[in-house]
Amino acid sequence: MPKLRGEAFWRETLRSAHYVVAPMVDQSELAWRLLSRRHGAQLCYTPMLHAQVFLRDANYRRENLYGEACPEDRPLIVQFCANDPEVFVQAALLAQDYCDAIDLNLGCPQMIAKRGHYGAFLQEEWDLLQRMILLANEKLSVPITCKIRVFPEIDKTVKYAQMLEKAGCQLLTVHGRTKEQKGPLAGVASWEHIQAVRKAVSIPVFANGNIQCLSDVEECIRKTGVHGVMSAEGNLHNPALFEGRNPLVWEMAEEYLEIVQKYPCPLSYVRAHLFKLWHHTLQVYQQLREELAKVKTLEGIVDVNRELKLRCQEEIANQKEGEKPKEGLPFFHWICQPYIRPGPKERCKENGDSGTEKGVRGKRALEEEEDGNSELLSKNKQKKKLRNPNKSFDPSLKPKYAKCDQCGNPKGNKCVFNMCRGCCKKRAFKETADCPGECPVWVVERTPRLPHVAVTVTFGLGGGGCVFFKIYIHIYVWYIYIYTLYMYIQFYNASLKACSSSYV
Repeated sequence: MPKLRGEAFWRETLRSAHYVVAPMVDQSELAWRLLSRRHGAQLCYTPMLHAQVFLRDANYRRENLYGEACPEDRPLIVQFCANDPEVFVQAALLAQDYCDAIDLNLGCPQMIAKRGHYGAFLQEEWDLLQRMILLANEKLSVPITCKIRVFPEIDKTVKYAQMLEKAGCQLLTVHGRTKEQKGPLAGVASWEHIQAVRKAVSIPVFANGNIQCLSDVEECIRKTGVHGVMSAEGNLHNPALFEGRNPLVWEMAEEYLEIVQKYPCPLSYVRAHLFKLWHHTLQVYQQLREELAKVKTLEGIVDVNRELKLRCQEEIANQKEGEKPKEGLPFFHWICQPYIRPGPKERCKENGDSGTEKGVRGKRALEEEEDGNSELLSKNKQKKKLRNPNKSFDPSLKPKYAKCDQCGNPKGNKCVFNMCRGCCKKRAFKETADCPGECPVWVVERTPRLPHVAVTVTFGLGGGGCVFFKIYIHIYVWYIYIYTLYMYIQFYNASLKACSSSYV
């Protein structure tokens, strides 16, 4: 069957999806996707997967994709972060049979993406992106899609989108914020950028940003003309967002916990979801917030959820007629509703700090440390500075390590294969080639195999620890043949002489 492209792919494979759940690290797992689909979501993305880890680690593949097969969870798009065309395509080939498309993450703005050189920090490397998408479009049996952030300039954003379309991208999700807009500095997403991209490309476009309720979805589609709208934080605080409902929090929480019983996931994911769902209620019941943070089992989380439900029901029973929600909320805290992220000034007031730059910093300001700004240091680094005033946190002064050819970790200084210790050990175990630089570290036992026989002699010396030496004596088969032939000739000659003497 030929691979569908563009509009046909969106219409037939994705079933003309308008309501989309975004890829969210540790948050858009199978259980949450199923909950969202039950309440209006028509298309879901997996959490972002690291292509290199997915390629080399079978456990990672099983935990994040292979072990989650569920007929209800379609259509589904698997998202990867990558910066190498071959690695990206090889990882995608392993995933393509479990999804309807492969998405390349070009929108992650976090510091971990900057360190790993992926996500939004690839948006200036157009040649690399073209090669990645061209190769994926050629090799994969499913379409390739991209999720991007915008540039400050609309014209550059449009050219960026057109370049991706020309390379082979079949669907484009545009987050209307730049890579600098994140955390308390997120601000408002630009629908003007999204509208310009939609008009400039012929492939389907999804919009992302400023989506808190169903009316936002409808307004976004009307203003930008996009095919669908993607929600992340809005969906986390109200899984029924695409239904246009604001249900009771415990209804959503209990339904989610039931799904988790059937499709288990790490406890940290479950806890994070309940923190989002109960966000406004946990501001009221701080003690239960602490209990939810400390609980170690799923049963414990269920108990905390039950207690929160009872507290809210008591509050509803004692509620006075005509009473309005507090703290400026549109609904009472036990109802699913959007969370408006405070800006720097609001966050500063919440923390009781003055309007100085130090008061605004928050956890994301720590990123400036990575750029060598020594004026803003975390408390941990300030303590280190007190212990050692000469210590520098300038990243340019950090030692640069050569990387392992296999996995990207620092390679061994003496390894002749240019690998780290782990990869070198695996190679030494599988092959009959020794690494002189690493051989004192481990002893590798091998079975005899052609064309030679390997004899291993191991001995130790005591005193302060045991030092192992390995001596490999290789006896090649053709040496044995020659020696056997030589002995045969000697035996033959001896036999001739014996016969001659007896004959005489």
